[in-house]
Amino acid sequence: MLTLAEIRQNRTLANSIDWAMTPEKAVEMYLEWGTSWSRGNDFVSSASDESYYFVIYDWEKEPPCVTLLHRTVAGAEELAKIEVPKDLFEASCKEGGIKPGGTVQSLNRALQDWLNARIDGPPVEWFGKEH
Repeated sequence: MLTLAEIRQNRTLANSIDWAMTPEKAVEMYLEWGTSWSRGNDFVSSASDESYYFVIYDWEKEPPCVTLLHRTVAGAEELAKIEVPKDLFEASCKEGGIKPGGTVQSLNRALQDWLNARIDGPPVEWFGKEH
């Protein structure tokens, strides 16, 4: 598993994190390959497509952490588990909606900004935009 410092040092990885990716979008794009054609070009078009993104497993509360995933059509690999402040974790879970049995959630903007500042990544809102 990578540490926060290792992610920060790996500029290619830090700059590739898709802050707009959600667990639901990953399912649409990678696990139900081809079903998202009606949304324009927002789908996996080849076996070489990949995404790096963070999720919250809301049952992982002690310590509160987020998980960095690498997703391809072949599956998902956990690259890192990063401990985060409890208040940010809880606020993100609450915003996403806590359900019995636990859920996989995307990060809210406050948690994204906190993580991104620690990896010294490009601004969260830049991902996917032309610069």
